[in-house]
Amino acid sequence: MVDDLDVNAVGSALQASLGLFVRRLRQPLQGELTLPEVSALSRLERAGSATTSELARAEQITPQAMGMTLAGLEERGLVRRRPDPADGRRAVISVTEDGQRELRNRRSARAEQLAEALAAGGFTRAELETLMAAAPLIERLGENL
Repeated sequence: MVDDLDVNAVGSALQASLGLFVRRLRQPLQGELTLPEVSALSRLERAGSATTSELARAEQITPQAMGMTLAGLEERGLVRRRPDPADGRRAVISVTEDGQRELRNRRSARAEQLAEALAAGGFTRAELETLMAAAPLIERLGENL
């Protein structure tokens, strides 16, 4: 029962364990996109297209920083710019097919990395079932932050 648990202790334990987990997950794999690049691509994938300013606002970074991120992605053919039909002075950015493929590959690589860590970690079947049951709870917790 929640009344019997110390929510501060649970929060502290989750902060420590999830902090390590997230730091390790954020370490780029060889040749992988950076976290800002992945974030921008993912946002464009969901939104369809956006201006540099809209993306910067959504990511809470400066338009200049977003511009640099998008320039690198454009150079690799992962995003494309085209004039904004509503205002020809602005450019609208969208993900290319190569960009979508890169996101899929990254997600697959991370899922594979996690699967390998689970397989090599000596987890029992019961522990794996516990982790599987915890996933939606962790997601719900994240939504409530």
